[in-house]
Amino acid sequence: MICFRRKAYFATAMCLVAFACMLMFSYLRTQKHSVSSKPLMHKSKGLCTGGIINNSISALSDNKTFVVAPYFDNRAKKLIRTLGIVPHEEIKEIYCLFCCPAGDDIYISKASIDVHEDRFGFPYAAADLLCMEPPDCDPQYVSFNWFPQGNNGLLPRFEIQNRKVANSLVDFTVCISTMFGNYNNILQFIQSMEMYKILGVQRVVIYKNSCSQLMEKVLEFYMAEGTVEIVPWPITAYLNVSTEWFYSHDGTQIGYYGQITALNDCVYRNMYRSKYVLLNDIDEIILPNQHPDWKTMMQDLQDQYPDIGIFLFENHVFPNTVFTSAGIPPWDSVPGVNILQHVLREPDRKEVINPQKMIVNPRKVVQTSVHSVLQAFEESLEVPREVAIVYHCRTPFQPDLPRESLIRDTTLWRYKSSLTDRVNQVLRMIPLLKGKR
Repeated sequence: MICFRRKAYFATAMCLVAFACMLMFSYLRTQKHSVSSKPLMHKSKGLCTGGIINNSISALSDNKTFVVAPYFDNRAKKLIRTLGIVPHEEIKEIYCLFCCPAGDDIYISKASIDVHEDRFGFPYAAADLLCMEPPDCDPQYVSFNWFPQGNNGLLPRFEIQNRKVANSLVDFTVCISTMFGNYNNILQFIQSMEMYKILGVQRVVIYKNSCSQLMEKVLEFYMAEGTVEIVPWPITAYLNVSTEWFYSHDGTQIGYYGQITALNDCVYRNMYRSKYVLLNDIDEIILPNQHPDWKTMMQDLQDQYPDIGIFLFENHVFPNTVFTSAGIPPWDSVPGVNILQHVLREPDRKEVINPQKMIVNPRKVVQTSVHSVLQAFEESLEVPREVAIVYHCRTPFQPDLPRESLIRDTTLWRYKSSLTDRVNQVLRMIPLLKGKR
Protein backbone atom coordinates (compact mmCIF):
# COMPACT_ATOMS: atom_id res chain seq x y z
CA MET A 1 0.00 0.00 0.00
CA ILE A 2 1.56 3.28 -1.18
CA CYS A 3 0.63 6.37 0.78
CA PHE A 4 3.29 8.87 -0.35
CA ARG A 5 1.68 12.12 -1.55
CA ARG A 6 2.67 15.73 -1.57
CA LYS A 7 0.04 16.72 0.93
CA ALA A 8 0.00 14.89 4.23
CA TYR A 9 -3.77 15.05 4.67
CA PHE A 10 -4.30 13.50 1.22
CA ALA A 11 -1.89 10.69 2.07
CA THR A 12 -3.68 10.03 5.33
CA ALA A 13 -7.06 9.94 3.59
CA MET A 14 -5.84 7.53 0.95
CA CYS A 15 -4.36 5.23 3.59
CA LEU A 16 -7.61 5.25 5.56
CA VAL A 17 -9.60 4.39 2.43
CA ALA A 18 -7.22 1.57 1.56
CA PHE A 19 -7.36 0.24 5.10
CA ALA A 20 -11.16 0.31 5.07
CA CYS A 21 -11.15 -1.60 1.78
CA MET A 22 -8.84 -4.19 3.23
CA LEU A 23 -11.13 -4.65 6.22
CA MET A 24 -14.17 -4.94 3.97
CA PHE A 25 -12.40 -7.51 1.75
CA SER A 26 -11.43 -9.53 4.81
CA TYR A 27 -15.01 -9.44 6.10
CA LEU A 28 -16.45 -10.46 2.73
CA ARG A 29 -13.92 -13.27 2.39
CA THR A 30 -15.32 -14.85 5.53
CA GLN A 31 -18.97 -13.88 5.04
CA LYS A 32 -19.48 -14.12 1.26
CA HIS A 33 -21.41 -17.37 1.44
CA SER A 34 -23.43 -16.53 4.52
CA VAL A 35 -27.03 -17.67 4.75
CA SER A 36 -29.82 -15.13 4.70
CA SER A 37 -31.28 -14.42 8.12
CA LYS A 38 -34.72 -14.84 6.50
CA PRO A 39 -34.38 -18.08 4.52
CA LEU A 40 -37.03 -19.57 2.31
CA MET A 41 -38.78 -21.83 4.79
CA HIS A 42 -42.20 -23.35 5.11
CA LYS A 43 -43.73 -26.30 6.85
CA SER A 44 -45.97 -29.17 5.89
CA LYS A 45 -47.65 -32.01 7.71
CA GLY A 46 -46.16 -35.46 7.78
CA LEU A 47 -44.15 -37.97 9.74
CA CYS A 48 -40.42 -38.48 9.18
CA THR A 49 -40.21 -42.23 8.64
CA GLY A 50 -37.26 -42.46 6.27
CA GLY A 51 -34.34 -44.69 7.24
CA ILE A 52 -31.41 -43.26 9.20
CA ILE A 53 -28.15 -43.19 7.23
CA ASN A 54 -24.85 -43.60 9.10
CA ASN A 55 -22.44 -43.98 6.16
CA SER A 56 -19.40 -41.72 5.92
CA ILE A 57 -20.28 -41.04 2.25
CA SER A 58 -23.85 -41.38 0.95
CA ALA A 59 -25.24 -40.76 -2.53
CA LEU A 60 -28.48 -38.83 -2.86
CA SER A 61 -31.13 -39.87 -5.36
CA ASP A 62 -29.38 -38.26 -8.35
CA ASN A 63 -26.26 -40.40 -7.71
CA LYS A 64 -24.24 -37.25 -8.33
CA THR A 65 -24.56 -35.44 -5.01
CA PHE A 66 -22.90 -37.01 -1.97
CA VAL A 67 -23.48 -36.28 1.69
CA VAL A 68 -20.66 -36.77 4.17
CA ALA A 69 -22.17 -35.37 7.38
CA PRO A 70 -24.40 -32.55 8.64
CA TYR A 71 -23.03 -30.43 11.50
CA PHE A 72 -24.77 -27.96 13.78
CA ASP A 73 -22.94 -24.64 13.42
CA ASN A 74 -24.07 -21.68 15.53
CA ARG A 75 -20.82 -19.70 15.53
CA ALA A 76 -22.31 -16.93 13.39
CA LYS A 77 -25.92 -18.03 12.85
CA LYS A 78 -27.91 -21.03 13.94
CA LEU A 79 -27.61 -23.24 10.87
CA ILE A 80 -26.90 -26.76 9.68
CA ARG A 81 -23.74 -27.08 7.62
CA THR A 82 -23.78 -30.32 5.62
CA LEU A 83 -20.42 -31.31 4.16
CA GLY A 84 -20.64 -33.03 0.82
CA ILE A 85 -19.29 -33.54 -2.68
CA VAL A 86 -21.10 -32.07 -5.68
CA PRO A 87 -20.72 -31.67 -9.47
CA HIS A 88 -20.17 -27.94 -9.07
CA GLU A 89 -21.25 -26.95 -12.60
CA GLU A 90 -24.47 -28.98 -12.49
CA ILE A 91 -26.04 -28.64 -9.06
CA LYS A 92 -28.62 -25.86 -8.99
CA GLU A 93 -30.70 -26.10 -5.85
CA ILE A 94 -31.46 -28.45 -3.00
CA TYR A 95 -33.72 -28.32 0.06
CA CYS A 96 -33.16 -29.32 3.67
CA LEU A 97 -36.01 -31.01 5.49
CA PHE A 98 -36.21 -30.94 9.27
CA CYS A 99 -38.50 -32.86 11.59
CA CYS A 100 -38.91 -31.34 15.03
CA PRO A 101 -38.81 -33.76 17.99
CA ALA A 102 -42.40 -32.92 18.94
CA GLY A 103 -45.32 -32.72 16.54
CA ASP A 104 -45.74 -33.78 12.94
CA ASP A 105 -44.48 -30.68 11.15
CA ILE A 106 -41.78 -30.95 8.48
CA TYR A 107 -39.86 -27.72 7.96
CA ILE A 108 -38.42 -27.20 4.48
CA SER A 109 -35.56 -24.76 3.93
CA LYS A 110 -33.76 -23.96 0.71
CA ALA A 111 -30.02 -24.60 1.02
CA SER A 112 -27.31 -22.16 0.11
CA ILE A 113 -24.72 -24.18 -1.85
CA ASP A 114 -21.18 -23.07 -1.05
CA VAL A 115 -18.71 -24.85 -3.34
CA HIS A 116 -15.15 -24.67 -2.01
CA GLU A 117 -12.79 -22.57 -4.11
CA ASP A 118 -9.94 -25.10 -4.26
CA ARG A 119 -11.16 -27.69 -6.77
CA PHE A 120 -8.14 -27.60 -9.13
CA GLY A 121 -10.15 -28.11 -12.30
CA PHE A 122 -11.99 -31.29 -11.30
CA PRO A 123 -15.72 -31.54 -12.12
CA TYR A 124 -16.53 -32.61 -8.54
CA ALA A 125 -15.66 -30.54 -5.48
CA ALA A 126 -16.19 -30.22 -1.76
CA ALA A 127 -19.25 -28.17 -0.87
CA ASP A 128 -21.23 -26.95 2.14
CA LEU A 129 -25.01 -27.14 2.01
CA LEU A 130 -26.11 -24.39 4.40
CA CYS A 131 -29.63 -24.33 5.84
CA MET A 132 -31.06 -22.22 8.62
CA GLU A 133 -32.69 -24.24 11.38
CA PRO A 134 -36.44 -23.97 12.01
CA PRO A 135 -37.42 -21.58 14.82
CA ASP A 136 -38.02 -23.08 18.25
CA CYS A 137 -36.79 -26.48 17.10
CA ASP A 138 -33.61 -28.45 17.59
CA PRO A 139 -33.95 -31.21 15.01
CA GLN A 140 -31.90 -34.36 15.38
CA TYR A 141 -31.96 -35.28 11.70
CA VAL A 142 -31.99 -33.63 8.28
CA SER A 143 -33.12 -34.96 4.89
CA PHE A 144 -32.58 -33.58 1.40
CA ASN A 145 -34.80 -33.15 -1.63
CA TRP A 146 -34.59 -31.43 -5.00
CA PHE A 147 -38.05 -29.89 -4.67
CA PRO A 148 -39.82 -28.10 -1.81
CA GLN A 149 -42.89 -30.30 -2.19
CA GLY A 150 -43.40 -34.07 -2.37
CA ASN A 151 -43.49 -37.18 -0.22
CA ASN A 152 -40.84 -35.77 2.06
CA GLY A 153 -41.40 -37.98 5.09
CA LEU A 154 -39.92 -41.07 3.41
CA LEU A 155 -36.57 -39.50 2.53
CA PRO A 156 -33.40 -40.90 4.16
CA ARG A 157 -32.36 -39.03 7.30
CA PHE A 158 -28.88 -37.96 8.38
CA GLU A 159 -28.06 -37.34 12.03
CA ILE A 160 -26.92 -33.81 12.81
CA GLN A 161 -23.54 -33.85 14.56
CA ASN A 162 -22.06 -31.43 17.12
CA ARG A 163 -25.30 -30.91 18.99
CA LYS A 164 -23.49 -31.93 22.16
CA VAL A 165 -20.18 -30.44 23.21
CA ALA A 166 -17.64 -32.69 24.92
CA ASN A 167 -17.09 -32.03 28.61
CA SER A 168 -13.35 -31.74 28.06
CA LEU A 169 -11.11 -31.29 25.05
CA VAL A 170 -8.00 -33.27 24.19
CA ASP A 171 -5.05 -31.07 23.32
CA PHE A 172 -4.14 -32.38 19.87
CA THR A 173 -5.82 -34.40 17.13
CA VAL A 174 -4.03 -35.31 13.90
CA CYS A 175 -6.16 -35.67 10.76
CA ILE A 176 -4.78 -38.07 8.12
CA SER A 177 -6.49 -38.02 4.75
CA THR A 178 -6.56 -40.23 2.93
CA MET A 179 -5.07 -43.74 3.26
CA PHE A 180 -5.34 -45.38 -0.13
CA GLY A 181 -3.54 -47.52 -2.72
CA ASN A 182 -3.32 -50.63 -0.51
CA TYR A 183 -1.06 -48.65 1.83
CA ASN A 184 1.74 -50.79 3.32
CA ASN A 185 4.42 -48.38 4.61
CA ILE A 186 4.31 -50.09 8.00
CA LEU A 187 7.53 -48.86 9.60
CA GLN A 188 7.09 -45.19 8.72
CA PHE A 189 3.48 -45.31 9.87
CA ILE A 190 4.46 -46.73 13.29
CA GLN A 191 7.32 -44.25 13.63
CA SER A 192 5.02 -41.34 12.76
CA MET A 193 2.39 -42.53 15.23
CA GLU A 194 4.95 -42.83 18.01
CA MET A 195 6.43 -39.44 17.17
CA TYR A 196 2.96 -37.91 17.30
CA LYS A 197 2.50 -39.39 20.77
CA ILE A 198 5.91 -38.13 21.92
CA LEU A 199 4.97 -34.66 20.68
CA GLY A 200 1.60 -34.70 22.40
CA VAL A 201 -1.18 -36.22 20.29
CA GLN A 202 -4.18 -37.88 21.95
CA ARG A 203 -6.13 -38.84 18.83
CA VAL A 204 -5.30 -39.63 15.19
CA VAL A 205 -8.24 -39.70 12.77
CA ILE A 206 -7.57 -41.65 9.58
CA TYR A 207 -9.83 -41.55 6.53
CA LYS A 208 -9.19 -45.02 5.13
CA ASN A 209 -9.90 -46.05 1.58
CA SER A 210 -7.60 -49.10 1.37
CA CYS A 211 -4.55 -50.64 2.98
CA SER A 212 -2.74 -53.98 3.19
CA GLN A 213 -3.75 -56.81 5.53
CA LEU A 214 -0.61 -56.19 7.58
CA MET A 215 -1.52 -52.51 7.87
CA GLU A 216 -4.97 -53.56 9.11
CA LYS A 217 -3.25 -55.35 12.02
CA VAL A 218 -1.32 -52.18 12.84
CA LEU A 219 -4.50 -50.08 12.74
CA GLU A 220 -6.29 -52.58 14.98
CA PHE A 221 -3.48 -52.24 17.52
CA TYR A 222 -3.71 -48.45 17.62
CA MET A 223 -7.50 -48.51 17.69
CA ALA A 224 -7.48 -50.91 20.66
CA GLU A 225 -4.94 -48.63 22.33
CA GLY A 226 -7.37 -45.73 21.89
CA THR A 227 -5.12 -43.57 19.73
CA VAL A 228 -6.57 -44.14 16.26
CA GLU A 229 -10.09 -43.48 15.03
CA ILE A 230 -10.91 -44.87 11.57
CA VAL A 231 -13.39 -43.18 9.25
CA PRO A 232 -14.20 -45.46 6.31
CA TRP A 233 -13.71 -43.51 3.08
CA PRO A 234 -15.20 -45.55 0.19
CA ILE A 235 -15.07 -42.72 -2.33
CA THR A 236 -13.92 -45.08 -5.09
CA ALA A 237 -17.35 -46.74 -4.95
CA TYR A 238 -18.90 -43.49 -6.20
CA LEU A 239 -16.37 -41.50 -8.23
CA ASN A 240 -13.34 -41.95 -10.48
CA VAL A 241 -10.61 -40.58 -8.25
CA SER A 242 -7.24 -39.14 -9.14
CA THR A 243 -4.02 -39.77 -7.24
CA GLU A 244 -2.99 -36.23 -8.18
CA TRP A 245 -4.24 -32.90 -6.86
CA PHE A 246 -4.60 -31.38 -10.36
CA TYR A 247 -7.01 -32.29 -13.17
CA SER A 248 -5.48 -33.93 -16.24
CA HIS A 249 -8.66 -34.38 -18.35
CA ASP A 250 -8.25 -38.12 -17.94
CA GLY A 251 -11.78 -39.06 -16.92
CA THR A 252 -11.18 -38.66 -13.20
CA GLN A 253 -13.78 -36.70 -11.28
CA ILE A 254 -12.16 -35.58 -8.02
CA GLY A 255 -8.60 -35.02 -6.87
CA TYR A 256 -6.54 -37.05 -4.42
CA TYR A 257 -9.34 -39.31 -3.20
CA GLY A 258 -11.49 -36.39 -2.05
CA GLN A 259 -8.82 -35.19 0.37
CA ILE A 260 -10.27 -31.69 0.83
CA THR A 261 -13.68 -33.01 1.82
CA ALA A 262 -12.10 -35.42 4.31
CA LEU A 263 -10.01 -32.64 5.88
CA ASN A 264 -13.05 -30.42 6.33
CA ASP A 265 -15.00 -33.28 7.86
CA CYS A 266 -12.15 -33.94 10.27
CA VAL A 267 -12.12 -30.30 11.38
CA TYR A 268 -15.86 -30.33 12.10
CA ARG A 269 -15.80 -33.84 13.60
CA ASN A 270 -13.24 -32.62 16.15
CA MET A 271 -14.47 -29.05 16.55
CA TYR A 272 -15.70 -29.63 20.09
CA ARG A 273 -13.47 -32.58 20.95
CA SER A 274 -9.98 -31.12 20.46
CA LYS A 275 -8.23 -27.87 21.34
CA TYR A 276 -6.06 -28.07 18.22
CA VAL A 277 -6.27 -30.08 15.00
CA LEU A 278 -3.21 -30.87 12.88
CA LEU A 279 -3.79 -31.25 9.14
CA ASN A 280 -0.98 -33.25 7.59
CA ASP A 281 -0.16 -36.51 5.80
CA ILE A 282 1.13 -39.64 7.52
CA ASP A 283 4.63 -39.12 6.04
CA GLU A 284 4.78 -35.65 7.62
CA ILE A 285 5.61 -34.58 11.17
CA ILE A 286 5.34 -31.00 12.42
CA LEU A 287 8.69 -30.97 14.17
CA PRO A 288 9.53 -28.28 16.76
CA ASN A 289 13.02 -26.80 16.63
CA GLN A 290 12.86 -24.71 19.83
CA HIS A 291 10.43 -26.67 21.99
CA PRO A 292 10.29 -30.27 23.21
CA ASP A 293 6.68 -30.86 22.13
CA TRP A 294 3.60 -29.30 20.55
CA LYS A 295 2.02 -28.19 23.82
CA THR A 296 4.88 -25.94 24.88
CA MET A 297 5.28 -24.69 21.32
CA MET A 298 1.61 -23.77 20.97
CA GLN A 299 1.48 -22.17 24.42
CA ASP A 300 4.38 -19.97 23.40
CA LEU A 301 2.87 -19.11 20.02
CA GLN A 302 -0.56 -18.33 21.48
CA ASP A 303 0.99 -16.12 24.15
CA GLN A 304 2.72 -14.14 21.40
CA TYR A 305 -0.23 -14.17 18.98
CA PRO A 306 -3.48 -14.45 20.97
CA ASP A 307 -5.66 -13.51 17.98
CA ILE A 308 -4.29 -16.17 15.64
CA GLY A 309 -6.30 -19.35 15.02
CA ILE A 310 -4.38 -20.92 12.13
CA PHE A 311 -0.65 -21.70 12.28
CA LEU A 312 1.16 -22.55 9.05
CA PHE A 313 4.40 -24.58 8.99
CA GLU A 314 6.81 -24.88 6.07
CA ASN A 315 7.15 -28.26 4.41
CA HIS A 316 10.71 -29.55 3.91
CA VAL A 317 11.48 -32.73 2.00
CA PHE A 318 13.88 -35.29 3.46
CA PRO A 319 14.46 -37.68 0.51
CA ASN A 320 13.88 -41.32 1.42
CA THR A 321 16.42 -42.24 -1.25
CA VAL A 322 19.39 -40.75 0.65
CA PHE A 323 20.50 -42.70 3.73
CA THR A 324 22.42 -42.03 6.93
CA SER A 325 22.67 -45.37 8.70
CA ALA A 326 25.30 -45.02 11.42
CA GLY A 327 23.86 -46.00 14.81
CA ILE A 328 20.30 -46.38 13.46
CA PRO A 329 18.25 -49.53 14.19
CA PRO A 330 17.70 -51.23 10.82
CA TRP A 331 14.30 -52.93 11.36
CA ASP A 332 15.02 -54.63 8.03
CA SER A 333 12.24 -57.20 8.37
CA VAL A 334 9.50 -54.57 8.68
CA PRO A 335 8.20 -53.15 5.37
CA GLY A 336 8.44 -49.42 4.97
CA VAL A 337 10.72 -46.40 5.33
CA ASN A 338 12.91 -45.86 8.42
CA ILE A 339 12.71 -42.11 8.98
CA LEU A 340 15.68 -42.12 11.36
CA GLN A 341 17.89 -42.90 8.36
CA HIS A 342 16.82 -39.73 6.54
CA VAL A 343 18.19 -36.54 8.07
CA LEU A 344 19.35 -34.77 4.90
CA ARG A 345 16.84 -32.31 3.49
CA GLU A 346 16.53 -30.64 0.16
CA PRO A 347 17.46 -26.94 -0.08
CA ASP A 348 14.83 -24.38 -1.02
CA ARG A 349 14.10 -23.87 -4.70
CA LYS A 350 14.25 -20.24 -5.78
CA GLU A 351 11.24 -20.52 -8.07
CA VAL A 352 9.05 -22.53 -5.68
CA ILE A 353 7.36 -21.49 -2.45
CA ASN A 354 7.47 -24.28 0.11
CA PRO A 355 3.97 -25.65 0.74
CA GLN A 356 2.64 -25.53 4.28
CA LYS A 357 0.68 -27.73 6.66
CA MET A 358 -1.31 -26.51 9.62
CA ILE A 359 -2.18 -26.60 13.26
CA VAL A 360 -5.60 -24.96 13.66
CA ASN A 361 -8.09 -24.08 16.32
CA PRO A 362 -11.02 -25.93 14.72
CA ARG A 363 -13.60 -23.59 16.24
CA LYS A 364 -12.10 -20.74 14.19
CA VAL A 365 -12.14 -22.59 10.84
CA VAL A 366 -15.03 -22.34 8.38
CA GLN A 367 -13.48 -23.99 5.31
CA THR A 368 -10.03 -25.46 4.84
CA SER A 369 -7.95 -26.57 1.90
CA VAL A 370 -4.79 -28.69 2.08
CA HIS A 371 -2.18 -25.97 2.54
CA SER A 372 -4.26 -23.06 3.81
CA VAL A 373 -7.60 -22.18 5.36
CA LEU A 374 -10.06 -20.66 2.89
CA GLN A 375 -12.51 -19.12 5.36
CA ALA A 376 -11.97 -18.47 9.05
CA PHE A 377 -12.97 -16.31 11.99
CA GLU A 378 -9.33 -15.48 12.78
CA GLU A 379 -6.15 -14.79 10.85
CA SER A 380 -3.31 -17.12 9.88
CA LEU A 381 0.33 -16.99 10.94
CA GLU A 382 3.29 -18.33 8.99
CA VAL A 383 5.45 -19.85 11.72
CA PRO A 384 9.19 -19.23 11.14
CA ARG A 385 11.20 -22.33 10.29
CA GLU A 386 13.41 -21.56 13.29
CA VAL A 387 10.41 -22.45 15.48
CA ALA A 388 9.26 -25.59 13.63
CA ILE A 389 9.10 -27.21 10.21
CA VAL A 390 7.18 -30.02 8.58
CA TYR A 391 9.54 -32.99 8.39
CA HIS A 392 8.41 -34.69 5.16
CA CYS A 393 10.15 -37.99 4.40
CA ARG A 394 9.21 -38.98 0.85
CA THR A 395 10.51 -39.43 -2.67
CA PRO A 396 12.63 -36.40 -3.62
CA PHE A 397 11.33 -33.30 -5.34
CA GLN A 398 14.90 -32.64 -6.58
CA PRO A 399 16.18 -36.13 -7.44
CA ASP A 400 19.23 -34.92 -9.37
CA LEU A 401 20.81 -33.05 -6.45
CA PRO A 402 24.18 -34.49 -5.33
CA ARG A 403 24.39 -35.57 -1.71
CA GLU A 404 26.68 -32.67 -0.82
CA SER A 405 23.96 -30.19 -1.86
CA LEU A 406 21.57 -31.53 0.76
CA ILE A 407 21.33 -29.93 4.20
CA ARG A 408 22.05 -32.06 7.25
CA ASP A 409 19.25 -31.58 9.79
CA THR A 410 19.30 -34.01 12.72
CA THR A 411 16.49 -32.39 14.74
CA LEU A 412 14.60 -35.69 14.56
CA TRP A 413 17.47 -37.44 16.33
CA ARG A 414 16.68 -35.57 19.53
CA TYR A 415 13.92 -38.16 19.89
CA LYS A 416 15.95 -41.14 18.58
CA SER A 417 16.28 -43.02 21.86
CA SER A 418 12.66 -42.71 22.98
CA LEU A 419 11.36 -43.31 19.46
CA THR A 420 13.46 -46.47 19.08
CA ASP A 421 12.20 -47.86 22.39
CA ARG A 422 8.59 -47.10 21.50
CA VAL A 423 8.82 -48.65 18.03
CA ASN A 424 10.44 -51.82 19.39
CA GLN A 425 7.68 -52.13 21.97
CA VAL A 426 4.95 -51.78 19.32
CA LEU A 427 6.61 -54.31 17.03
CA ARG A 428 6.66 -56.86 19.84
CA MET A 429 2.93 -56.42 20.47
CA ILE A 430 1.41 -56.51 16.99
CA PRO A 431 0.52 -59.95 15.52
CA LEU A 432 2.60 -60.87 12.45
CA LEU A 433 5.22 -58.32 13.54
CA LYS A 434 6.32 -59.98 16.79
CA GLY A 435 10.04 -60.45 16.80
CA LYS A 436 10.55 -58.31 13.68
CA ARG A 437 12.95 -55.72 15.02
